[in-house]
Amino acid sequence: MSSSTVAAETVRCAIYTRKSTDEGLDQEFNSLDAQREAAEAYIASQRGEGWECIPDRYDDGGYTGGNMDRPAMQRLTKDIEAGRIDCIVVYKVDRLSRSLLDFARIMETFERHSISFVAVTQQFNTTSSMGRLTLNILLSFAQFEREIIGERTRDKIAASRRKGKWTGGMPVLGYDVAPQGGRLLVNEDEAVHVRGIFELYLERQSLIETIKELDARDWHNKRWTTRKGHERGGKPFNKNSLFRLLTNVLYIGKLTYKDEVHEGEHPAIVDADVFRRVQRLLRRNGTTGGKHVRNRFGALLKGLLHCVPCDCAMTHTHTKKGNRRYRYYVCLNAQKRGWHTCPSKSIPAQEIEKFVVDQVRCIGKDAGLLADTLEETRAKAQARIKELEAEKRGLERDLKRHNAELRKLAGRLATNGTATDRVADLQDRIRAAEQRATQVREELIALSRELVDEKEVGRVLSLFDPVWETLSPREQVRVIRLLVQRVDYDGEKGTVSVTFHPAGIKTLADELEEVNA
Repeated sequence: MSSSTVAAETVRCAIYTRKSTDEGLDQEFNSLDAQREAAEAYIASQRGEGWECIPDRYDDGGYTGGNMDRPAMQRLTKDIEAGRIDCIVVYKVDRLSRSLLDFARIMETFERHSISFVAVTQQFNTTSSMGRLTLNILLSFAQFEREIIGERTRDKIAASRRKGKWTGGMPVLGYDVAPQGGRLLVNEDEAVHVRGIFELYLERQSLIETIKELDARDWHNKRWTTRKGHERGGKPFNKNSLFRLLTNVLYIGKLTYKDEVHEGEHPAIVDADVFRRVQRLLRRNGTTGGKHVRNRFGALLKGLLHCVPCDCAMTHTHTKKGNRRYRYYVCLNAQKRGWHTCPSKSIPAQEIEKFVVDQVRCIGKDAGLLADTLEETRAKAQARIKELEAEKRGLERDLKRHNAELRKLAGRLATNGTATDRVADLQDRIRAAEQRATQVREELIALSRELVDEKEVGRVLSLFDPVWETLSPREQVRVIRLLVQRVDYDGEKGTVSVTFHPAGIKTLADELEEVNA
């Protein structure tokens, strides 16, 4: 028997596990381990059919099955598309997804890549019509259960809002959340600023002119500290944040639920007549609300170009003079807060796009420049890996300390009522640490896969120049996004730097191999 025949008979099995909450994940043998053990036993029972368990773990601890925003699930999908997997094994169907729509998309991906799917505790065969019916029935009940829980939660929030109760969210300027939660308290110092902002807008009658005065007074958005001790907010106003403040009915003692407006339990800090005058003025002046425009003009650097002095993105725009269209990239900070705030302001699109394309061409032709670029990319990746590994060690220490304290408090709950609040706080900290640990692990795996060698990069970039002009605008945008991770423009110093994307280079190399095979 040839080696190719043996390889074809081997079924590479990946085990996916998931748990919606992080409760119990700190235990030595937790729910994810139990799911994996059952799946491994099933794979072992199929060894005679050539089934083998791949070593990579796909564990999503503390993530809901109601959507696909899960790190391990996204990595699993990438590995399926890369052809590294033949079969997916889960403990139950709802571990993979609780959404019928998401599951249908997953099954389409499986069928497209000829992936088998097995649920250890729910025997069915997806190759038959009865098996597919059974699978859909199971998924329908899983989605029904999730939707019932969601409906109950939404009903509770709606009932609380209609009674005028604060049900959570980010605090707003002028109010603090009561220590016990569920209620807003007036912050007198901030309330003075809020009333001043409303009066300023009535006086200046322009969002930009009001922002200029707020900058001069050094008045910023709400700054607060989360329960985990993190500082949030405190940023300067822009058009969007100022518009949200001026249209917020919280300031006249009301609350909103969807399109409904209800009387709130909290006191008003802005006079109702002043609020109405501001709304009339805003309607008269109008606001864009930050609508997004599709990439109709093939902007190569849309989403990639950043303004260095303002540390923000640059957006693509255009103007017409006669029959000619002129394209530009404009700093978002200058667009939102006024032209005077940014030294970069704008740059002609054709000029900056040509520079980036020429940079790619130069690297493909110059071996020395290629080596320097690759070394810089590797150094950044290695530095990030070190940061993540240090963060991972810190998270492990925090989890160990929190769990030890939690075990000590468990025995005191019956005799000491104050311990309950501390237990809840520790559980929040453990949940956040577990989720962050999962994200760190996934990023470390992704970074290790992005490291590519000089020969591979050189081969890809050497083919760039001959094919570039033959590509359609849409294909050119895609290739640039694969090769370039970020472009930084400093209008103050007149410099441009290009950061390349190792993972994209690797993807393009794989595609070229398929084309040339």
